[in-house]
Amino acid sequence: MSDDKKKGGWLSRLTQGLTKTSTEISQQITSVFTQKPLDEKALEDLEDLLIESDFGPQIAADIAQKLSQQKFNDPKDTNAIKAALADAIADELKGREDTFDALSGPKPYIVLFVGVNGSGKTTTLGKIAADLTSKGARVLIVAGDTFRAAAVEQLKVWAQRAGADFMGRKTGADAAGLAYDACVRAKEEGYDVVLIDTAGRLQNKQQLMDELLKIVRVIKKVIDGAPHETLLVLDATVGRNALAQEQIFGRQAFVSGLVMTKLDGTARGGILVPIAKASDAPIKLIGVGEDIDDLQPFRAREFARSMVGLEPLG
Repeated sequence: MSDDKKKGGWLSRLTQGLTKTSTEISQQITSVFTQKPLDEKALEDLEDLLIESDFGPQIAADIAQKLSQQKFNDPKDTNAIKAALADAIADELKGREDTFDALSGPKPYIVLFVGVNGSGKTTTLGKIAADLTSKGARVLIVAGDTFRAAAVEQLKVWAQRAGADFMGRKTGADAAGLAYDACVRAKEEGYDVVLIDTAGRLQNKQQLMDELLKIVRVIKKVIDGAPHETLLVLDATVGRNALAQEQIFGRQAFVSGLVMTKLDGTARGGILVPIAKASDAPIKLIGVGEDIDDLQPFRAREFARSMVGLEPLG
């Protein structure tokens, strides 16, 4: 399949995946702006709508202010209003997108996955492994969440599906020791990429962070400059809790990029915007479905247009 066809397919899936959010926004925009012109009350209603979609009060106010400065030939032209709204959302995300490319850096390229249990972390790792092996990369998957037998088994299945190699230990084993051994093996056996899952227990946040930092320390002992990427995986369906998770992990775990999953499962996909603005790390990938191809690079303008129910420009 050509790159253009792949992109076209992804844009269609993006639009479809964000249906829950875009339907909610579209219906309310139509309701608000077909009944009255773009006046102060209409803008207040729009601001309330954005807050309900988890944009947060300040961002919602900023976007409404930008729309108040727009001149529309027909203030009841909802498509023109949606386009202006999409532009305003994309402006909020300016500079908050970046690429994930594990094949352009040093080898072995070490990627650490962090995030709470249930965020889609293990599935995200598996999808990335499948994408990399499809490009001819030799990939090693490491089950660093040694406290959850289910996570280990899930990664084994992903490794088989992706054609990647797998390393794991018995339940309760030292995750840092496993990460160390995996990096040694990767150097000795010439792997291109190592994908390391980690635990996501938040019952004891400091214990979790200490474990993550220990993993980072031992990896650096084997491979200078590693981990080359630390991806924080966040579940869009938990709304404002995802913002709290970013604050917990992002400030202690040296996160270099964000992955937002399950955007197809929420009508409040606006949460991505305050997370992007609050984080020191850019958004690199988003997920809008269960299929392998439904994890794709984040593009702010395409995302913003899909969110308000418009076809991405491509």
